[in-house]
Amino acid sequence: MSLTSYLSYVAFALVVIVAPGPDFALTVANTLRAGRSGGLRTSLGIATSNTVQGTAAALGLGALIVRSELAFNIIRWAGAAYLTYLGVRTIRAALRGQHETSESAAGQSGTRRWLAYQQGFLSNITNPKVLTLYLSVLPQFLAGHPTVSAALLLAYTHAVLGLLWLIVLVTFLHRIRSWLRRRRVRRSLDGATGAAMLGFGARLAIESR
Repeated sequence: MSLTSYLSYVAFALVVIVAPGPDFALTVANTLRAGRSGGLRTSLGIATSNTVQGTAAALGLGALIVRSELAFNIIRWAGAAYLTYLGVRTIRAALRGQHETSESAAGQSGTRRWLAYQQGFLSNITNPKVLTLYLSVLPQFLAGHPTVSAALLLAYTHAVLGLLWLIVLVTFLHRIRSWLRRRRVRRSLDGATGAAMLGFGARLAIESR
């Protein structure tokens, strides 16, 4: 793989990463709910899932899942159900207007604090479109006889860039936290992110491969 191909892939990956999707919506929601710590843990969970799916694609395991209609649909429906659950939960918080502050979240048990990480990982790992993206995109930037190491490099590059982008997002939200804590603003953002997650869940449910 040439340097030109790699840089072209980086440019493509950045465009894909910054486009708002389920990862973006969940990271915003958890940053609002549990502060910077919650947002960073969500980002780490998403990055972990991207690494797992990228590794599976590079090693050829992802192709087996995508080719199996049963496995693909099970993952797809699980992802749609989980995004719907998270969306409903976020909208309910917006309607009730009862929000957890980052200070109260900091005092929770270790298991509860890492719930954001679990949500980030599960919402991403149950989205087979991520695996399909790796399988369809990586070969386009590899040479005629791609190696596993080259495929892993591209997959991990995407995971790292995605993590950095989410960290930037969380940092920005943390900077404007005083404005975000306003009741009306917080309820509006929770409602918007919850609706977005419901939309992403519905799209995942109805989309074919």
